[in-house]
Amino acid sequence: MRAIISANLLKGNAAQFRDKPFDIRDTRLIGFVLRIERNVRTYFVQVGRGRRVRLGRVGEFTPDEARERCQAVLGNVAHGRPPLHGFDGAPGLTLGQFVQEAYRPWLLVNRPKGAERTLQRIQTCFGPWYPRPLTDITVEMIERWRTERLGAGTEPSTILRDVMTLSGVLSRAVKLGKLPDNVVRRVERPRIDRMPKVRYLDPAEEKRLRESLSERDAEVRAARESANRWRRARNQDSLPTLPHYGDHLTPAVVLSMNTGMRRGELLSLKWAAVDMKGKQLTVEGSTAKNMQTRHIPLNDEALEVLKNWKEQVSDTERVISIDTGFKTAWAALLERAKITKFRWHDLRHHFASRLVQAGVPLNTVRELLGHGSMAMTLRYAHLAPDQKREAVAKLVPP
Repeated sequence: MRAIISANLLKGNAAQFRDKPFDIRDTRLIGFVLRIERNVRTYFVQVGRGRRVRLGRVGEFTPDEARERCQAVLGNVAHGRPPLHGFDGAPGLTLGQFVQEAYRPWLLVNRPKGAERTLQRIQTCFGPWYPRPLTDITVEMIERWRTERLGAGTEPSTILRDVMTLSGVLSRAVKLGKLPDNVVRRVERPRIDRMPKVRYLDPAEEKRLRESLSERDAEVRAARESANRWRRARNQDSLPTLPHYGDHLTPAVVLSMNTGMRRGELLSLKWAAVDMKGKQLTVEGSTAKNMQTRHIPLNDEALEVLKNWKEQVSDTERVISIDTGFKTAWAALLERAKITKFRWHDLRHHFASRLVQAGVPLNTVRELLGHGSMAMTLRYAHLAPDQKREAVAKLVPP
């Protein structure tokens, strides 16, 4: 919405909260913004794409005073000075300002994979702290926040992940000289199970899953053949035949079970990264979670499914050329196979679990999974009980 931000506007219905927050942009001064939220109305300066500087709430300044401050902020930015340079009593750099002006641009360039998700998590968890100066964030504040969430029933692992997300912001502020130290390092972390139970398919479940995939493919192919007979009878062009699979689901599942790739890595995989002759594929660092390239050998089943799928979709750049994921088809497949509490990501656990059960060394499993450290891989150690029994059996009385 655009209007002259004035005292009359503030009194009228146009500047009152409705069903969701919204902005009013001043028509007199580009960059002057009034944010309308449920319980608060706040003046901001838009200093760039996705970058705002908070001026204060309605009531702290009149619209004209806020507009003058906005002009001063825009002047500071134009001359390369800090936005609030020269403001009497201006607080130090706030958490919100630092996130928008420094951390967000750095994260988008240096950690592009998942950057938007990280920024959204920071906003969700710590948005109420955005008006506070960075130096006001204390160990006590974080521990009180942590205790409240634990009391509300939030999982300790979720709290730890959120705290470490804030730690990333504060660590960046320390590197840039905005903070003397990162207070998160002094916060007591919630205790979590470092060796949680891993969900993988037992032999009966895996058999049902594979049978369900085959049945599904047969049904889709039969439906395609029926549709083409209908088209030919009416002199219409036939749809492409489906010589091997009904669609992408079977190749995606089988490939995940035999390579342990994450869903994002699978969806980003290009045919150029698949070496049929050398029997391996390459997960590029730009698509990997830890930004490290790794090479995964292809066993006979993975190689066969890739060859068949390549024959069926020869004109695609990506191996699994979809953008929406597998949510609907995956849920229907699990229901058909009568498998419960099994996520797509658990296919990765299934891959690792089978390797460990087959006696593959944990470090090799770590390399195949692309884990940055052994700590993540150790969750599968208990699946190799024979090795432990052999170790204990060596203890004989003298």
